[in-house]
Amino acid sequence: MNTSRLYEAAGQAEASEETIAGLDAWRSLEPLQQPTYQDAEELAGVLDRLREVPPLIFAGEADRLRDHIAQASRGEAFVLAGGDCAESFASASADAIRRRVQTVLQMAVVLTYGGSLPVVKIGRMAGQFAKPRSSDMETRDGVTLPSYRGDIVNDHEFTPEARRHDPNRLLDAYHVSSSTLNLIRAFTTGGFADLRLVHEWNRGFLGSNPNYHRYEQLAREIDRALKFMDACGADFDAIGSVQFFSAHEALLLEYERALTRIDSRTGDPYDVSGHFLWIGERTRQLDSAHVDFLSRVKNPIGVKLGPTATADDALALAYKLDPEGEPGRLTFITRMGAEVIRERLPKLLGDIGDRLPQVTWVCDPMHGNTITSNTGYKTRRFEDVMGEVAGFFDAHYDAGTIPGGLHIELTGDDVTEVLGGASEIDEEGLRRRYETLVDPRLNHDQSLEMAFQVAEYLTDRQKTQH
Repeated sequence: MNTSRLYEAAGQAEASEETIAGLDAWRSLEPLQQPTYQDAEELAGVLDRLREVPPLIFAGEADRLRDHIAQASRGEAFVLAGGDCAESFASASADAIRRRVQTVLQMAVVLTYGGSLPVVKIGRMAGQFAKPRSSDMETRDGVTLPSYRGDIVNDHEFTPEARRHDPNRLLDAYHVSSSTLNLIRAFTTGGFADLRLVHEWNRGFLGSNPNYHRYEQLAREIDRALKFMDACGADFDAIGSVQFFSAHEALLLEYERALTRIDSRTGDPYDVSGHFLWIGERTRQLDSAHVDFLSRVKNPIGVKLGPTATADDALALAYKLDPEGEPGRLTFITRMGAEVIRERLPKLLGDIGDRLPQVTWVCDPMHGNTITSNTGYKTRRFEDVMGEVAGFFDAHYDAGTIPGGLHIELTGDDVTEVLGGASEIDEEGLRRRYETLVDPRLNHDQSLEMAFQVAEYLTDRQKTQH
């Protein structure tokens, strides 16, 4: 059943035939980083089922997020996007999801209180199951099998059956995303996220760590402020819940296309797999299938820009993805690396000048700072991560542009995957709890440490503006 017939039958607004045809134009553009399914009939059956399932998000929610991101482009809010590098089906337990949400909420409180700005809270959750890979195949001990591309494609176990590209995993990803979103909505609207419970969010974490003591001190200050407001007769309804949005890299185009729906209000297409979708550094070519597809849906979208990105690249992408210059529609997520950001980002911003005032600039300080430890672990140094964040803020302050947010890989668990930080994880310490299936993540302590440092950068901006 094609999209126009589906929504005509449902009694909703129709999209034009040109719009419907455009949603499939990517198929002729040789999309990169796609799975190789051996059974076309099996894939077709899965996609038919995905076209019929309920949406994971709604168009109105995506529009609301776009408005919040627009505020960040003007310096009136700050975007915080955080979560797993690659979600796994096995880790979608209630406790694991709660800890990730909890970590983002705590970071947001620190940033809001320190920077005097509302924080737009986005989780790399409920859809971040696919990962691009530099090689299609992996060899171990003379055995070569397909690379692990995330749970939505295959399994991490190194066996021929596990590494087969299985289309049924697309449905599994949808169902896990659905249950994850249900739980996130329960946490963020059911009282768990109430600002009066800031002390409770610290329960269960290592009380001996200096960042937790620092957080408790901030929580006591918030308590005093809330008691003062209560004495003044303030209405606390607004602090009893938070808006929390979902995001992932829109990598598997068959999945994204099958979950595209027509908005009943306008007849416009929205990708209902997540609120915010981004295009990775490997797939952002102007004539790529990913750029073409995301140019046709109305969600707020992001594009990763690495150290080789030029002003011409950015301007061309903006014209293609955001031809109307709509604030909140397009976010550029820079991932330069600590060693080069102070050279590359100022040049990029300077060459663009004032031609993209509507774009929101966000820093991904993770992907440009990956190294291999002497003990063989894929890791990052916390000082490099924070060095890139500092370079990001300095470049924007010097250019007179707005540092609009952070996009980071984190977990709420006490893992040991990133070197350094206040907990002083060393190379031997990586062995203790190295659990990631793909990229190393900040643990809860390191995430809080980052939030406190970034809050100081935001405070410095407030001082310079006044």
